[in-house]
Amino acid sequence: MISTAIRVARVGSAAELAAAALMMLGFPALMLAALVPSVYAFAAAAAVTYLADHYLHRKGSYLVNRLSKVRAGLSIRFLIRELLLILLLARMSFADNLIYYGAVACFIAFYGLQAPHGALVTLIRNRRRMPVATRNVDLKSRIRIPDAPPRYLLNRSAEKMLHLDLAAVAGILVAAAMKSSVPGFIGIGITLFLGCLYVGALVPYIRGRKIPPNAEKVLAAVDDWLREYGPETVLYFSGSKDSAYQVNMWLETMEQLDSKPLVILRERVILANLAPTTCPVICVPGGVHLMNMELSTVRVALYAANVGKNIHMLRVPTMKHVFIGHGDSDKLASVNPFSKVYDEVWTAGRAGRDRYAIADVGVRDDDIVEVGRPQLAPIQTRQSVPAAEGQCPTVLYAPTWEGWDGNPGNTSLVLAGENIVKKLIASDPPVRVLYKPHPFTGTVSKEAGAAHRRITALVEKAAAERAADPRFAVDAAALQQARSDLARIEARLAELSGTAGDRGDEAEATRDGVVDLGRHEEVARLRGEWNDAYWRSFSAYEHRVISGAEPRLYDCFNVCDAMVSDISSVVSDFIASGKPYAVTDSAELGVEEFKRQNTAVRAAVILSNSAAELGELLSAVRSPAADALAEDRKELKEYLLGPDEPTSIEQFNAAVADLALKAQSRNLGQESRSAGGAPGADELSDQLSPAQPVPAAGEPDGTKQH
Repeated sequence: MISTAIRVARVGSAAELAAAALMMLGFPALMLAALVPSVYAFAAAAAVTYLADHYLHRKGSYLVNRLSKVRAGLSIRFLIRELLLILLLARMSFADNLIYYGAVACFIAFYGLQAPHGALVTLIRNRRRMPVATRNVDLKSRIRIPDAPPRYLLNRSAEKMLHLDLAAVAGILVAAAMKSSVPGFIGIGITLFLGCLYVGALVPYIRGRKIPPNAEKVLAAVDDWLREYGPETVLYFSGSKDSAYQVNMWLETMEQLDSKPLVILRERVILANLAPTTCPVICVPGGVHLMNMELSTVRVALYAANVGKNIHMLRVPTMKHVFIGHGDSDKLASVNPFSKVYDEVWTAGRAGRDRYAIADVGVRDDDIVEVGRPQLAPIQTRQSVPAAEGQCPTVLYAPTWEGWDGNPGNTSLVLAGENIVKKLIASDPPVRVLYKPHPFTGTVSKEAGAAHRRITALVEKAAAERAADPRFAVDAAALQQARSDLARIEARLAELSGTAGDRGDEAEATRDGVVDLGRHEEVARLRGEWNDAYWRSFSAYEHRVISGAEPRLYDCFNVCDAMVSDISSVVSDFIASGKPYAVTDSAELGVEEFKRQNTAVRAAVILSNSAAELGELLSAVRSPAADALAEDRKELKEYLLGPDEPTSIEQFNAAVADLALKAQSRNLGQESRSAGGAPGADELSDQLSPAQPVPAAGEPDGTKQH
């Protein structure tokens, strides 16, 4: 029942639910105490509402956010408490007492201070919000960006300001209990003094050298840096907070480009969730600012998602535009008709090309280039057969989420998930189960969320039973050492990464956002060590639920011997390992039709919702002789992901270089035609050079206007 209430109230825990209930009950209790009247009951109820409100705000509770939508926001709740205190004084016959008028005057003056306080906070935040935010871009030598105000001034400022009434409320309650005005006026004086002090402390940050440069100067500095750096290949991305992984997966590839990379983002929330990178990053929320930006040296623009804001970059004719996507699967998103707006569409292997041909959505075969999947380089191929070495095989269950359309074929969780996990847990000889659900699981379908919770409970129960089974002996000393290593590494990573309080605001992060290469390399090394320590920190027999960003999905690929999943890019990526895998036909299309519709399952064991076919997968894991699909997987791997040689990053770099030359050829041709002639092939060849600046569209003289 508690879990149902938590879900309905959309709170994160039982403690949060209790705090919400106490806060809601506290205000009627305040009214009752004021009417009785009872100073002590009022004081107790007030304390409960203060503490519950503070706790819910600190937790960022959804319920608190909803209250503001129904005109019961933070300021209203404080005002109601103060009005009820006035009612208490009136009911206790203090209406003719000086403390009564002092309390009324105090609260009027206190709320009068809210306006300048709120205005100053808003003004400071607006002035410190940069027209563009950057990482790894040296603006420090070009413009002066002052330090951010102390976090204690701006962080949750409205809540802090309102809580200054505590002194007045406490003083007035003491005055009512003691029948003396002195404590009340002391509390009133403290509240008004602190309120004025808070407002005064904000004033210096709206004037003089504490204000960042205006938008024109910032944009000019960014353009100066762009002219000096001369970016040649841009990764462009726009999306919601939850889509940050789509750009993060390409950052390492951008770092390995032979040309000069630049990442352009359109939403500040994406920048906040961007993975660490050595690439220069510019976040440009304004479309006009982007269109005026100095990008004349860019020859290739890469797009990881089909979104409306892509048009702001697609309009530039001096660069070639490429859709690279954020995964390779048989889902409809992989053949979006919007893709025909790009000069080229890059796919991992031949399968992507064939997908577009079958879909017939207007993407020409000549415009498709096979470049492999550079992100798959960390995925290791099968090295040995665990059963032959006396080890317990590991099977990863990584279902995708339920999707938006309610199609039963989207995920195996609802209809088959429990059957899959039960059969894996009961397998004899035993296997270890790793369950890694999609992070969006349960966001649309309650049934999927409930199935996920049941599967989690199954895995955790089986893990506890196995831990108590004497057949599965563990080296306690080794586990303890691994856990010690894990704690040490996490402490160092936290030290290197810092906290939110260390990073200041957007302006300060832009100023100081140039990556420390030594620290970056140490973080990368420590993450590798963390991954190794994590897998050593529990038994090789132990079933495990793996949620959160770490360990990454590819790390799970490397420690497992087989995988069960659904139709998604996860399957296409896992094929790079060459290991056996199974895919669930949740929509019950039948084996032949399922394989016809989904290329990535042609070398998979196809599971029905009963998961009765799992034995075939487990046999392939335990014995190469029983692995009937091994050759099929090799062929499918090349078809889906391209050949192993040249490497994918080499293919990707070659494609970038080839397209850059095409862009340069087009630009030189345009220049020649504008001058009244047409260059010959030899002349073009002599003139071609990577990233030669040309005027951007609509700017024949190459100048910029902000």
